[in-house]
Amino acid sequence: MHLLLSGIVGSVAYGLAGPGSDVDRIGVFAAQTIAFHGLHPPRESVVTTDPDVTFHEAGKYCRLALSGNPTATELMWLPDDCYETRTEFGERLIATRSAFLSAPRVRDAYLGYATRQFRKLTTRDSSVGGRRRSAKHARHLARLLHQGRLLYATGVLEIRLADPEWFRAFGERVAGGALNEAEALVADAERAFDRIRTPLPDQPDEESVERWLIDVRAAHLPPAWYRD
Repeated sequence: MHLLLSGIVGSVAYGLAGPGSDVDRIGVFAAQTIAFHGLHPPRESVVTTDPDVTFHEAGKYCRLALSGNPTATELMWLPDDCYETRTEFGERLIATRSAFLSAPRVRDAYLGYATRQFRKLTTRDSSVGGRRRSAKHARHLARLLHQGRLLYATGVLEIRLADPEWFRAFGERVAGGALNEAEALVADAERAFDRIRTPLPDQPDEESVERWLIDVRAAHLPPAWYRD
């Protein structure tokens, strides 16, 4: 595994971390290109839970980011102090980040992930742990809608939230029973996506993304990749 780009994501990156928050990391790596031609291709993802780390192979990472996946996308938009590994290919990936974006996929991904958080809220239990989880789901719902709308409107993804206290307070209110606020926020976001005139294209720039991926594959061929 050759790590190309990695960093701290999640609540730490958003500015929402509390005393008990986990530190989540995500990264993209390159496997030896010749390994894809053998009987046992390299794993596309490497995931651990202690610590919480997810590394995606370059090809899978590109597919996730092209689909609008919020977690994959944010790796390319992190504040500088959140990056832990930045190679030359990692820098090129950051420079290419806008090529992954398209209007319908950004809308569908961010609204879709936020809606999943809302469904989790409707099945919460009444225990202390359940309330904490509900507050977390509500914060993520609000954060996804905020980031998605801003990305859709400007083409720029805001990772570190300008007003994290608003999201914390929203989470506590919803966890305390104000589910109608979460429902209203989703409905308002849907209307906003309908009226925003987005600068994002209808389709991502797959040619630029593929150029980066092919260069990664070429760079990770062994010096003599075949034998007589």
